[in-house]
Amino acid sequence: MAIVISVLDQSPIYPGETPEEAFQHTVKLAQLSERLGFRRFWVSEHHDSEQVAGSSPEVLVSHLLAKTERIRVGSGGIMLQHYSPYKVAENFNVLASLAPGRVDLGVGRAPGGLPRSTQALQQGGAEAPSLTDKIIELEQYVHNRLAADHPLAGLKAGPLPGTPPELYVLGASVASAEIAASLGLPYVFSLFISGDQAVALEAIRAYRSGFDTSQGREPQAIIALAVLAAETEAEAKELAGAHKLIRIHLASGKTLTVATREQAEEFTRQSKEAYTLEEREPEITKGTKEAVREQLLALAGASGVTEFIVTTNVQSFDKRLRSFELLHEAFAEVPAEA
Repeated sequence: MAIVISVLDQSPIYPGETPEEAFQHTVKLAQLSERLGFRRFWVSEHHDSEQVAGSSPEVLVSHLLAKTERIRVGSGGIMLQHYSPYKVAENFNVLASLAPGRVDLGVGRAPGGLPRSTQALQQGGAEAPSLTDKIIELEQYVHNRLAADHPLAGLKAGPLPGTPPELYVLGASVASAEIAASLGLPYVFSLFISGDQAVALEAIRAYRSGFDTSQGREPQAIIALAVLAAETEAEAKELAGAHKLIRIHLASGKTLTVATREQAEEFTRQSKEAYTLEEREPEITKGTKEAVREQLLALAGASGVTEFIVTTNVQSFDKRLRSFELLHEAFAEVPAEA
């Protein structure tokens, strides 16, 4: 089975590092990903965070497109609940005109930050439409086919590139998979956030079974996951450390996952809702390149997915780069029919 590797980088700011260094690392990792022949390089959106630098993916995507030549570059993703679909379409149509055929537009429903950043991002806005409605409108603007009965019919999100950005729905639940399926759009399941492979497999099945083919498209499922390849199993285990994920269950029924208990407690303080916290082991595919290869092939066999978007958060930048080199070596050594 031929496996395709892509990369998601969150521009982490580790202790003792600056945002400038974090972005320099992102640029170098994008350039390495291109040299290794990976398919795409995505960057994330986080707000009000001292641990992550990437608060404006569209700006970072523009810079990365200028620093690379061939690899697809995109957002993983734009948190669409905060923004006007029209403006998002304009931003990415500009990018697609600057780098034809190289721009991806991944959109998600997570807040990407704490309640106060959500309040700031949505300041002055009326009650927002549903995520599904926003994605529908975004796609119409991106492809210049706003519905005739839309209140703004005739409006164009210029410039109109010859090759529009490719739109992807991101999520970590069966519900998000069903949204992508109903819209007939590609879907990325974020296993590194969900941490539950059974949910990932269920979501992929729901996506494929419910996919709307009326627009002539076929389902395209991708899994995003944390991967750490090292020279030895012991080194991989040491580099992975004792990370935990904290899942917040709010009284309103909403759930979200953060990286530390401190972030969880600050989120709940700002939200002013009753809550419970659940500590979980993160889902990290780790080990030697041979072990990582076997784990990814097993997941590909179970899910039918052949493209993985990989994120690797290791403080040593050299070790982070080496992990991607080993991942490339792992599949470069496997015949395509394997």
